[in-house]
Amino acid sequence: MPSAHVDTFARDHLPPPEALPELRFDLPTLQFPEQLNCATELLDRHVAEGRGDRLCIQAPGLRWSYAELQAQANRIANVLVSEMGLVPGNRVLLRAPNNPMLAACWFAVVKAGGIAVGSMPLLRAKELKQIIDKAQISHALCDLRLADEMKLAAADCPMLLQLCFFNDAGANGLEAAMARQPDTFANVATAADDTCLMAFTSGTTGQPKGTMHFHRDVMAACACWPPHVLRPRPDDIFIGSPPLAFTFGLGGLLLFPMSIGASTVLVEKVSPPDLMGAVQAFGATVMFTAPTSYRAIAMSLQGQPWPAKSLRKCVSAGEALPAATRKLWRETSGLEIIDGIGSTELLHIFISADEQDARPGATGKAVPGYTACVMDAEGRPLPPGQVGALAIKGPTGCKYLADARQVQYVRDGWNYTGDAYLLDEDGYYHYQSRTDDMIISAGYNIAGPEVEDALLRHPDVAECGVVGVPDEERGQIVKAFVVLKPTAQPTPATAAALQDYVKQAIAPYKYPRAIEFRDKLPRTETGKLQRFRLREA
Repeated sequence: MPSAHVDTFARDHLPPPEALPELRFDLPTLQFPEQLNCATELLDRHVAEGRGDRLCIQAPGLRWSYAELQAQANRIANVLVSEMGLVPGNRVLLRAPNNPMLAACWFAVVKAGGIAVGSMPLLRAKELKQIIDKAQISHALCDLRLADEMKLAAADCPMLLQLCFFNDAGANGLEAAMARQPDTFANVATAADDTCLMAFTSGTTGQPKGTMHFHRDVMAACACWPPHVLRPRPDDIFIGSPPLAFTFGLGGLLLFPMSIGASTVLVEKVSPPDLMGAVQAFGATVMFTAPTSYRAIAMSLQGQPWPAKSLRKCVSAGEALPAATRKLWRETSGLEIIDGIGSTELLHIFISADEQDARPGATGKAVPGYTACVMDAEGRPLPPGQVGALAIKGPTGCKYLADARQVQYVRDGWNYTGDAYLLDEDGYYHYQSRTDDMIISAGYNIAGPEVEDALLRHPDVAECGVVGVPDEERGQIVKAFVVLKPTAQPTPATAAALQDYVKQAIAPYKYPRAIEFRDKLPRTETGKLQRFRLREA
């Protein structure tokens, strides 16, 4: 099937064929047609087959059926094409907290043959500009409440030609434009291997990496982990904390429920108390969140009756699940957590275990459709009991957007996730650590060098090194080792000022929760910072 993309940027910037991972489509449900638009399969199919009245999306004060979401997405798609000049293959930045309009915008972009590019609500203009520049984004749909940083970024990005705000009652808002458009739209007949999604991950350098996913990849993710491990039902109500800009959130809160005609709850406030309040208010049955959140909820409810009687499935990903957290949650809720590891590069979970097969300290086994292996430094499979690099093959794989780091992630057809794992005699994979300098804190990926760069811009900082250190609640926290200039004093007030400075410079979740002042930092003879010595300290 020839590509439907008029703008061929994505296809032109795929890795060369020799750098792509080997794909495997071993399951009957992974046999996809050459022409495929995942919005047709996930949304329109339910309406066409008579399920348009089924509940699809809920939020405080709002309930949309599948037919109502389809109508909203169709109107936005018409706005994109007829008023904003979108052509298939254009990249569209989406920026909002988790809410129904963001979901409608995502489907609108995909229906129109565009490429949806999610962005975290907490990102600052500098970080947005990096994404816009790298993906050559021409259009943006943004929640009006996040307009300030969006406008700052747009002013410095001449390729961003069209910017429209939603949840906007004004005459120039997206809702006003939608009112001028019909609620019908003919989806673009995209090829199964046309890109429909770019998800950005910061990597270890702080320079964002765009991971490209095809329409086929989206449907493959829905065909592997959900039916074989999660096993949801059409009457399930999904809820969770991860942003839709994360593939963990996009899959768990939008793609997976809609693939089976279930419904989802999108809430903007997702602190542990807020999340549990929403579970009870909406009668949610399937919850996605990080181990940190499970631990906080369980600790707050110790000694109290379990309040969320509707909840029947709990999914954890984003960081390693401590055995103690699994035990505490089970004792508090009576529910076993479904753990899993996925990656932005492979779209979603590829190693997991259901409630019956869960083992404390183990992530699980390879999800049907995927093959996993623990490799030594030379790319040879290691026997059980030895620690090595986790490598994966399956129906999805890493396709970085014009990035030399592709050859680090994909080797000999395998996707190397950057995680160190051990395989036991029973086929269970046990997480050991990250193999790179990525800091994973409460489910967020944070690049140490990016935090260092922010700190170094402060006038009191001479040099610094940033690493992740173990933390019982968050898995890891960001810790900065700082050498001050002679004019500054190593006081708690100085540390607090540096923390506030970082929060203003980059996304607030990246700030160093611990700061240690040093007279000097460990370096090699050539001046390279020895982060491993900081971690040892």
